[in-house]
Amino acid sequence: MSKRRVVITGLGVISPNGIGKDNLWKGMSSGISGVSRVDIFDVSKFHSQIAAQVQDFDPFHFGLSTEEVARMDRYVQFAVVAAKEAINDAGIDFSKEDLTRYGITLANAICGTKYMEEEFLRVTNDGVDPIDPSLVRPDLYDASMFNTPSSEIAARYKLKGVCNTVSTGCTAGSDSVGFALDIVRDGEADVMIVGASEAPLTPITFGAFDVVNVLSNRNDEPEKASRPFDNKRNGFVLSEGCGILILEDLQHALKRGAHIYCEVVGFGTSCNAYHMTDLPPDGTPMARCIQLALEDSSIKADEIDYINAHGSSTRMNDVFETRGYKMALGDYAYKVPISSLKSMFGHPLAAANAVELVTTSLIYDYDIIPPTINQEERDPECDLNYVPNQAITKRVNTILKTSSGFSGIHSSLILRRYS
Repeated sequence: MSKRRVVITGLGVISPNGIGKDNLWKGMSSGISGVSRVDIFDVSKFHSQIAAQVQDFDPFHFGLSTEEVARMDRYVQFAVVAAKEAINDAGIDFSKEDLTRYGITLANAICGTKYMEEEFLRVTNDGVDPIDPSLVRPDLYDASMFNTPSSEIAARYKLKGVCNTVSTGCTAGSDSVGFALDIVRDGEADVMIVGASEAPLTPITFGAFDVVNVLSNRNDEPEKASRPFDNKRNGFVLSEGCGILILEDLQHALKRGAHIYCEVVGFGTSCNAYHMTDLPPDGTPMARCIQLALEDSSIKADEIDYINAHGSSTRMNDVFETRGYKMALGDYAYKVPISSLKSMFGHPLAAANAVELVTTSLIYDYDIIPPTINQEERDPECDLNYVPNQAITKRVNTILKTSSGFSGIHSSLILRRYS
């Protein structure tokens, strides 16, 4: 029996480049950086003092109640708001649907760190006293679970199908799409809400990345700090945000008359089993996950029209990734445009892939490929076409989306123009 076709019909996003898909697209296609000096806590003692912060996010403006805001960590608030946007964008009327056929698979690399850090200070008199159990809020467990965004959204819309969470580090946003792709293909659900949400901009979490020297310390020029594939890159820029997508069985979408952004046709994932943060000297693991996605989609390497790169702006990743493209695509790697959106909105961990997938889905509507900004000095080892500094106009049919993460996981997705 042939597998069902799966399409993307709804998008929702919270990003340093804009809240909502229209604002996101305007920022990404214009090459606008969302990176600035951190102003939500004191960073004077950190090596890196910059991040990509979501600006002007007022949960009350987006319909959350006082009680909900009090019990939800910021990353849960992001997910709830972005899911509502994606559902509305897809035009779903739950009153007309069989909710046992609706599921949700969201992702995050870390959980409610803002809530937990604030709670610890509150119950210890700013760390001076032992923990006072009588002061611990009853919402602490719910706020700190990895599964809170998925379960919160499922309960809100009475979704009775699959409800789970993927936590595979910085590939998790892509992995949530890949795993849900198989769920819909195999007929276990008609619609899946997928994506990822992160809000890691808190003192302890920021410090955890700062102390291992993976963050850029270009503090005097924040907007130029994230520079994937450029020879002057010196680390990634921590970020926050959320991307939510609606994955849907094609026949179900057509029956509803839904707008179809694109089709998801392939997924591949692999592990390099090498090191928690370092990467192997060649690009074999990246090439492997690309090859798996190509096999899954029955698409040839030279059919790829654009690569949406992981492009984290670290010395090691960008060379490793470039080598992986050359291994998987051969000489064709020099012909295909590649860009990293992290140059504009930083790296919100698992949510990076999700925000990038929202942006990538919009390429099919606009026929524009967003750039990799801050390309000033060519790295001899990164010698492909990274769409430097300015967006280009190009009608694409097939897109490869790649992602990598700490612990050595690499994932790839193949998107195709719906026809």
